Amino acid sequence: MNTSLLRDLVPAVIGVLVRRGADFAAAEDAVQDALVEAVRTWPDASSPGGPGEGAPVRDPKGWLITVAWRKYLDAVRADTARRRREERVDAEPAPGPAGAVDDSLRLYFLCAHPSLTPASAVALTLRAVGGLTTRQIARAYLVPEATMAQRISRAKRTVSTVRFDRPGDLATVRRVLYLVFNEGYSGEVDLEAEAIRLTRRLAAGTDDEEVAGLLALMLLHHARRPARTAPGGRLVPLAEQDRGLWDTRMIAEGVGVLQAALARDRLGEFQAQAAVAALHADARSAEETDWVQIVEWYDELVRLTDSPVVRLNRAVAVGEADGPRAGLAALDGLDPGLPRYAAVSAYLHERDGDPETAARLYVRAARTAPTVPERDHLTRQAARLNTASRD
Repeated sequence: MNTSLLRDLVPAVIGVLVRRGADFAAAEDAVQDALVEAVRTWPDASSPGGPGEGAPVRDPKGWLITVAWRKYLDAVRADTARRRREERVDAEPAPGPAGAVDDSLRLYFLCAHPSLTPASAVALTLRAVGGLTTRQIARAYLVPEATMAQRISRAKRTVSTVRFDRPGDLATVRRVLYLVFNEGYSGEVDLEAEAIRLTRRLAAGTDDEEVAGLLALMLLHHARRPARTAPGGRLVPLAEQDRGLWDTRMIAEGVGVLQAALARDRLGEFQAQAAVAALHADARSAEETDWVQIVEWYDELVRLTDSPVVRLNRAVAVGEADGPRAGLAALDGLDPGLPRYAAVSAYLHERDGDPETAARLYVRAARTAPTVPERDHLTRQAARLNTASRD
């Protein structure tokens, strides 16, 4: 097959879909799907009876447009169906056990197929079942969008030739649900309640401490939702939130789920994260937060994951527990290009009495903020320090 022909046709096919009414990102995804279909079904141009070099079908461009448009319409219908399903879910997930049978949860397991790597399985599930765009998934994985598009395309190509008779493993499904919740938690996609609902069902049907830890983590974060934004969508940092708006019933449920999981003495990543969230929820004010214990839990998380994001969050906790100089020292060795590194460094420099450096770092952090509310918040922080320096 002449793959250069496919590459040359992509911009034109995307342009046709956009002119027909598809948004650019959706058109890109549809064309990606059409390319996978072409690779799978087009005859080899060099095979006996083939149509000739460079033309594996009679009208390659027309074929791609037809298939891509069909893929786009299928995606729109699937998204509409998913949104209708979500609208049937209560605005806030009800506490208590749930039934064990759920078609959506079954799809999560099926997409986490053993023939895929965990990273590819998560990406495919987020795209096919979670309804996230390629751009959102790429941001969750901290990779370029083009890289993620290729990963999803390869995953689709892999599973197109296998039978879904061996569902994927529990760890991959947990990771998928965690990432879906995080996308909803950012405010860009409202998926929090659906992620909690599915995790409840997973917890009801499994005997796994990490599933319980994940459910507790979601509940403890979701309980703060009413206080996370001010009127107009302005981001409210944790330290400034009105804790009277937190859902105490949901916090109590999350803590209870976590305590039951920790009592089994098989600590995992999600249990440790939930323990940090529980300590924040337990403090009646920001000043009463037990930062020493939080640092200890982050030490456990570093041991479990060795994640640079965990080390970044740990630096904030160290800065609160032992002072900003200690927090800045904890940043040593981390990549300055890490998401939110500049924001953390700015906060610690401000607390260390260096507003000029802090303002410059807040501006840098705002340029790469993943959401509009976060960008606006960081911009306001920089403006505040710059105004104070002129007074």
